[in-house]
Amino acid sequence: MMKVISTDDAPAAVGPYSQAVEIDGTVYVSGQIPVDPKTGSIPDNLPDQADRCLRNIRSILEAAGLGMKDVVKVNVYITDMSAFAEVNKVYAGFFEEPYPARVCVGVASLPKGVGLEIDAIAVRKRCSSD
Repeated sequence: MMKVISTDDAPAAVGPYSQAVEIDGTVYVSGQIPVDPKTGSIPDNLPDQADRCLRNIRSILEAAGLGMKDVVKVNVYITDMSAFAEVNKVYAGFFEEPYPARVCVGVASLPKGVGLEIDAIAVRKRCSSD
């Protein structure tokens, strides 16, 4: 059975989707744009936008009883690849080894004109790297 994951500590879904869903111990977090759930504000620069997206993901995972250490796959969508190195520094602060698999894709535009969107997949029982 599918379980819907929701929290007020991340932006509410504004369309026909859930913040996250869980099935068979795997949590699929919908793409998070850098909207502060309390104020609705969006940071101006891409590193701050990355920080906000990842904080939103962390909040959703915490609502599911998980954390960033449980993430196994991340997709990053970015409108300005020249900012990738700065975004990567922020990203690295949210994860530790063994790092999740990741894709970073340059895109033409994103909702609300933001420069970044990130989604994630996490599992309840992560295998060791041994």
